[in-house]
Amino acid sequence: MALLDAFIVNVAAPSIGADLGASGAALQLVIAAYTITYAALLITGARIGELLGSRRTFLAGLAVFTGASPACGLAAGTGQLIAFRAVQGAGAAVMIPQVLGIIQRTYTGPARTRALGAYTAVMAVGAAAGQIAGGVLVSADLFGAGRRPVFLVNVPIGALLLAAGPRLIPRDRPSGAARGLDLPGLVLFAGALVLVTVPLVLGREAGRPVWTWWSLAAGGVLLGAYEARRARRGGAPLIAPRVLGAPGMPLAVVRLALVMAVNAGYMFVLTLHFQIALHYSALRTGLTFVPTALAYGAVGLWWRRLPRRLHPFLVPGGFVVVSAALVGIGPAFKDGGAGGGVWLFVAYGAIGAGLGFAHSPHLAAALGSVRTEHAADASGLVVTVNQVGLLLGTSLFGTLFLNRLAEAGAGAPSRALWGSMLALAGAAAVGGSAGMTRRRT
Repeated sequence: MALLDAFIVNVAAPSIGADLGASGAALQLVIAAYTITYAALLITGARIGELLGSRRTFLAGLAVFTGASPACGLAAGTGQLIAFRAVQGAGAAVMIPQVLGIIQRTYTGPARTRALGAYTAVMAVGAAAGQIAGGVLVSADLFGAGRRPVFLVNVPIGALLLAAGPRLIPRDRPSGAARGLDLPGLVLFAGALVLVTVPLVLGREAGRPVWTWWSLAAGGVLLGAYEARRARRGGAPLIAPRVLGAPGMPLAVVRLALVMAVNAGYMFVLTLHFQIALHYSALRTGLTFVPTALAYGAVGLWWRRLPRRLHPFLVPGGFVVVSAALVGIGPAFKDGGAGGGVWLFVAYGAIGAGLGFAHSPHLAAALGSVRTEHAADASGLVVTVNQVGLLLGTSLFGTLFLNRLAEAGAGAPSRALWGSMLALAGAAAVGGSAGMTRRRT
C-alpha cells in the first residue's frame, strides 16, 4: 500500500492537474512531497521501532497513513494536497521499516533470503500496481469522484489492517539496544532533500532563476554538514557508521538508488508521454505496465533458484538488460508513433526482469551482511536509499522530459521521450559498470 501510493499519482496526474489547475511542476511536487517525508523519516521510523517496539510503531504509522488518505482525496487545492501527501509519507516512514526489521530479527540464512525475496516481489508489485490501480480508478470515475478514489481506496484497506493487526502481529519488546533519535541529524538530512529537490522540480517553469542554484548549493552544504556530523558523532547518528560501513553496503547504496531512480523515471516519463503526447486513457496507461510488474515480481521470488555460480552476475546483468531495453523503446515512438507490437511488450517485461535482478539479489546480500542487532538501522537505511532513488528519478528524469517536451516543433514529444530513455539507459549502465568494477577489485 505504501509503495502503491508512491506511484499511484503518476497515472492520475492529468486528472489531478485538470481538477486542481496544477502545473507540471506542481504535480511533481505532489509526488515529491510524499517521497521527501518518506525518505527523510525512514531511519527515524526504524529507530522509533527500537524504542517503542515494532508492533506498536507499525500500527501507529498505519493509523497516520490511513488518516491522511481521505484528507488527500478531499483536498480542495494543490497546496492542501501537497501538505497532506507529506503527512501520508510520514505515516509510511514510521510503518514500513518495521517490516524489514521484523524480517531481519525473525529469519536467518536461506529463510531470510526467501523472506526478502517475497518482500522485494511485494515492492515490485506495489510500484507497478500503483500505475494500474490509478488507471482503473481514474477511468472508472466512481460516483463522479474523478481522481479522489486514488487516495480514498486506502481507507477501507487501512481500517481492515488496523483491526486485524493487533491479532496478526506478534507482541514484541523494545530492544535493549535502542538509542536516541538524532533530531539535529534528521533536520539536516530532511533540509538537504528539500533544498535539492525543489529547484529541480520548480526551476524549469521558473526559468532557472538564481535562487534555484543557491538552493542546490545550500542542499549540498547541508549534506556535507550532516556527513561531517555523522563522522564525528559518538552517540546515535541518524545513519550508523557500522551499518553504512558493513561489507558491500556502500556499493549497495549506490546501486539500489540507481535501480529505484531508473524505475521511477521510466514509469513517470512513459506515463506523461502516453497521456500528454499519445492521449492514452488512464486505464490503458496503467495496463501498459503489467509486463513490468509481473516480470519484476517473478524475478524477486525465484532468482535464488538459479545456480549459485551465476549469482555474482545477476546484478550487473540486470542493469545491462534494463539499459538495452530502454534504448529499444525510443524508436517505437519515433515521429509521433503510437507504439505497439509484441517487441514493445517484450521490452517492458525485460525492464521489469532486469530491475528485479539488479535489486533483489543485492538487497538480500546487503542486509545479510549486517548483524541482527543492527537490523533497524539497516532496514531504515535500505528503504531510505530506495526512496531517495525514487525521488531523484522522478525529479531528474521527469524534469528532463518536460524540458524537451516544451521545445518547439511537431517532433518534440518523440525527442523528449528518446532523450529521456537514453538518459535512463545511461543511469542503468552506470549501475552495471559499478558491479563489474567491484568484482575486478
